[in-house]
Formats: sequence, structure tokens, C-alpha cells
Amino acid sequence: MDQHIAEAIGRPDLIRLDDRLVCLRFETMKVVSALAAVRHLLDTGAVRRGDTLLDSSSGIYAYALALACHRHGMRCHIVGSTTVDRTLRTQLAVLGATLEQMEPCSDLKLDQKRRVERIHEILAEHPEYHWMRQYHDDIHYLGYRTVADRIRAATGADGLTLVGGVGSGASTGALARYLRAAPDGRSAEGPATEGRTAEGRSAEGRSAEGLGADGRAAADVELVGVQPYGSVTFGSEHVSDPEIIIAGIGSSIPFGNVRHELYDTLHWISFDAALAGSIDLLRRHAVFAGLSAGAAYLAARHERERTPGRTVLFIAADTGHRYVDTVHARHRQAARIADLAPHEVSDRSELALPWSRLRWQRAPAPAPAATTSP
Repeated sequence: MDQHIAEAIGRPDLIRLDDRLVCLRFETMKVVSALAAVRHLLDTGAVRRGDTLLDSSSGIYAYALALACHRHGMRCHIVGSTTVDRTLRTQLAVLGATLEQMEPCSDLKLDQKRRVERIHEILAEHPEYHWMRQYHDDIHYLGYRTVADRIRAATGADGLTLVGGVGSGASTGALARYLRAAPDGRSAEGPATEGRTAEGRSAEGRSAEGLGADGRAAADVELVGVQPYGSVTFGSEHVSDPEIIIAGIGSSIPFGNVRHELYDTLHWISFDAALAGSIDLLRRHAVFAGLSAGAAYLAARHERERTPGRTVLFIAADTGHRYVDTVHARHRQAARIADLAPHEVSDRSELALPWSRLRWQRAPAPAPAATTSP
């Protein structure tokens, strides 16, 4: 029996949509990483019950950290994006978390930059606060070990293609590393190495035992990342989407815990194409999920058709409730996914809307995405 609602919320469902397409469906995915990260910090003495945990969020992580703090008796302070809605503000308030929300801003890049600046101001005023650094610390990989174990038990993990939004790298990156590793945490190339943070190795980073240096191991697991246009993470900042940057799967600033060398293929998917994917996912399979899930579903269907014999699993990071007005209410406008196909490119300079695909081949980070500090 679960001891707290966060444990139930963080446990995903595995849903077979057809013989080779599987959906890993979360109610709120980042609860997995937040719970494990806070538990580890307590276990190692980095924080104590009653301390204040601090981070920036556009929405989902704020809720996840608030739940983890509620579970473990911590205080929670969030610097929130302009996109944090009334429902989430109310939940955070009742859970006891404090929220500083940025003033309305039409430029999401500026919004993200202002939030990071505010974090540093708060730390200067309150050095006793612990910054969770969800975008920079490998500690957020830890919670996905049990999820990977469950996937391995259900699919065998050999001949598996994993598809999902890149985001901070903690979900897709961690799952790929754990799935590629042997069950004892050792890679085919020898003992697993320590995790890293953007600032080098740390106590938190060293906790990510079982993660190989480059993720290579005996298990045949392909990793396909999904990005929005305009994201610096894999170098698409020169292409803008006339709608929006899909929150949660891309970034306008470098993220320190994305391991680019883990990814085999990248799909860049526009808002309109992701909307079509979300609508088809609900209409065809009755899975009510968010916009990033629609993008991952679209990419997963394409990868399934390209690779007969492989099982393709995609991540649905959250439910569709936040997207009712912006996505699902527009179902009559959605394109048929049968009419959509990616533009195959060999270089990032060739990226074009609404959908592009590139064989990344575990290459290192492009220059704009390289970072050495949060």
C-alpha cells in the first residue's frame, strides 16, 4: 500500500496500443524524479526535514516538488513561469508551497532567463535554501530506475526503441541508460561510472549508480528524442514555431543534465503536428494526454513503420487536462496524421516545419547547448 499520494501519482501505466507500439503513461511524470531526488538528499544528509527546497518551473515540476516536499516534511519555494495557471497556483497554495510567479511576458526565452536570475537572488538572500537544479543535476535520473525495471520486465528491453520529449534529459536519458545497462547496474563495457552535474562530479551526481559512461551495453535500446523548434538543446534555435515552444520538451537555455551522446535519432515537431498527434491518440486509443505525448506518439508511429520487428515505446508525460482549451478543443482543426511525414535531414541547417527527422548517432552536444554551470 502506498504511504502517500505522490507514490501513486508517480507510478506509470504501460499500455499496449498494438503489437509493436506501447505507451508509458504518467499522470505527472516528474513526480518520479522529484520523490527520488528528495529522498536521496535526506538519506545523504544534504538536507534535513523542515529545510526549504527551491527551484524554477513552468508547471509540472512545481507540482512534483510540492508533492515530494509534502511527503517528506520539507518546505517548497517555486519561481514560476508566466504559464502557471490558476489550478496549479491553488494546488501549490493548499500544499503549503510558496510561489513567485513571473510577470506576464510574450517572450518565453526572457521568462526563463528571468526565473534563473531570480533563483540566484533568492539564494543570495537565503543561502540555507537548497536549489534542486532540475535542469542541471543527474540526481533527477534516480527515480527512473524502477520504471526501467518495469519496462524491461514487460518488453524484454532488447530490440526496443524508446521515444520521448528530451526536456531536461532526466526521463528519456535516464530510462535509456538504465535499460541499456545490465540488471546489476553494470554496462557491457565494465562497471558503471558516476553521474555528472554541469559543475562536475558531486555527491548528488555520484548517487546515480548504475549509469554507464556512454550508456552502451548489451541491451539493444534505441533512444529517439523529441524536440520543439526554437530549442537550443539540439540546435534548432534558428527555426521558430509560429505557435509556441512546447513546454517541457525543449529549452531556450542550455541544460546541464542532457546527455546528447545517448540519443540515436531526433524528431523536431511543431505545435500543429503535435496537436494532430494528441487528437489521434485520444480518438484512436482513448489515451487523454498532453501535447508532448502527441508529439512522441507521432514520432513513435513513424519509427515503428521504419523498423519492423522492434517494439516502440513512447512516453506520455502527463494527462490532457491542461491542454483542453489549447489542444483538444481544436480537434476539428487537427490534420490527419496519415497526411503528416517528417522531412528527413542530414544537418540541422536543413530543419523545416512542421516535422523534421535527423539521425543524431550519439553525437556530442552542439556548441550552443554546451554548458558548464547552471
